[in-house]
Amino acid sequence: MSGFITAKELGNILRLSESTIYKLAHQGKIPAFKVGDSWRFDMEEIKVMVENAKRSASNSRKAS
Repeated sequence: MSGFITAKELGNILRLSESTIYKLAHQGKIPAFKVGDSWRFDMEEIKVMVENAKRSASNSRKAS
């Protein structure tokens, strides 16, 4: 999947509630932008974010 998706679609992919997606976007914790009143998410940026989180978690486990 590529392109821009909605908060609901991203929630389904990440298995998070739509309200959690909005909260994370508002806090700047996930890459997002607004189109009018609606949040949009670039799947390529989300993929990079997830990969970085996986690497960070893996490195944390190795350091323990």
